[in-house]
Amino acid sequence: MMRKALPYLLLAFTTTVSFQANAGVAITEVAAWGSGNAPYEADWFELTNTGTSAINLSGWKVDDSSNAFASALALNGITSISAGQSVIFIESAGGSAIPSFISTWFGSGAAPLVGYYSGNGIGLSTSGDAVNVFNASGVVQASVTFGASDATSPYQTFDNAAGLNGAISTLSVIGKNGAFVAVNDATEIGSPGTITAVPEPETYALMIAGLGIMGLSARRKQA
Repeated sequence: MMRKALPYLLLAFTTTVSFQANAGVAITEVAAWGSGNAPYEADWFELTNTGTSAINLSGWKVDDSSNAFASALALNGITSISAGQSVIFIESAGGSAIPSFISTWFGSGAAPLVGYYSGNGIGLSTSGDAVNVFNASGVVQASVTFGASDATSPYQTFDNAAGLNGAISTLSVIGKNGAFVAVNDATEIGSPGTITAVPEPETYALMIAGLGIMGLSARRKQA
């Protein structure tokens, strides 16, 4: 009876875990030095959809190390992120710095979607800070902390291509994880909009668990 039920248990397990892993986001890049060392004079971060379905960003907010939804600022200008897509959010009143950001990094070439956040209470510190992203219900969806930013030219962004939540420290290196020199500013190195989405931990858990169940089923058949 158990042998006959195993394929159905595997299917149910796969469906459940896949549903949980369908949608997820990661903060995959941070530039806390932009407000003081870039032509567009603004800090920014990259948000990547690591899931397999689009994510609606309506009501989503961002905060720094204070990590408080009540004082967080609305994410504007981008309503959703497609599966595997990376977008940029820049600290800019009304998004006024977006054209300069795009021109600096991409010139007249193709650029990723760029949204913005603005208001009091958030300013990414070059001495160390955090980025916390909340959904409309106030639940944290992605969170990173970082130490002192690159203090000398060329300025390198924090590269979180691994999609980790928690402390990040890796700096962008030209040619690695899509990093390049900004088209119109040789002092900036990063990969805005070009990081490849990483699988969520649940995806690996599903793979391992699925293989385990299949192995158990095979052994039972042999017995």
